[in-house]
Amino acid sequence: MLKETPFVNRSKIRSEILKSLEKAKTPTQLSKILNLHRSAISRAILELEEKDIIRCLSPAEKRGRFYQINKKGKEILEEIESLN
Repeated sequence: MLKETPFVNRSKIRSEILKSLEKAKTPTQLSKILNLHRSAISRAILELEEKDIIRCLSPAEKRGRFYQINKKGKEILEEIESLN
């Protein structure tokens, strides 16, 4: 088991974001899809990015950055789904 799996699994927001990022999305898009406040989405995205679970596809942009799950994130998601 990857050490980040429990970190993601402890938070419904983090795990829902991972499930939603198969295709690249902005925090605003995620907010609408998950029906959560954008600040909660942004905070969770920052946590996931710091742990190298997702990646920013447009880091030079100030607004409207796109994020996508990376290989490590996919492995974590598979582990979480196998636990449930």
